[in-house]
Amino acid sequence: MSADAAFEVVVADLLRQPGVRRSHALRAPLGRLETVGSATPSDAEVVAELVLEATGGTALVVEGTVSAPWRGSCRRCLDDVDGVLEADLREIFERRPTEGETYLLGEDRVDLEPMVRDAVALALPLAPLCDEDCAGPAPDRFPARSSEEEPAAPPRDPRWAALDDVHFDN
Repeated sequence: MSADAAFEVVVADLLRQPGVRRSHALRAPLGRLETVGSATPSDAEVVAELVLEATGGTALVVEGTVSAPWRGSCRRCLDDVDGVLEADLREIFERRPTEGETYLLGEDRVDLEPMVRDAVALALPLAPLCDEDCAGPAPDRFPARSSEEEPAAPPRDPRWAALDDVHFDN
């Protein structure tokens, strides 16, 4: 099976048997998917553990999990962070899909790639952390100030120095 058809499944016989469920384990790279804070490597293998169930000759329910490795930068210290995302999904494929709600079901095949791609993209962390206790960039150079400490007075503008000698008596 080519990389382009890695998430394509033949379902002709399944559609003729409503209520029958079939498991599929699919794995292939999807290319680079990214959000603001993280991305999947372009050669990363995406794994989909799915169960397909025919609900009639015109619809198919797909449920299962999708997992993929990701990389990004910690939102506090900007160190490299990586992990594996896992997304649960339950989607419907129809011959006449409703845009944004269901996916296209072919005559005898179903292309699961758009659904897998959407699930991975939505599960990518937007602002990853390297550790919940991450103190941020170089805490010794940028010490945190407690809320009880007075903020340092901003430096005075020398152009206003002449007003320091003006006093108003009541």
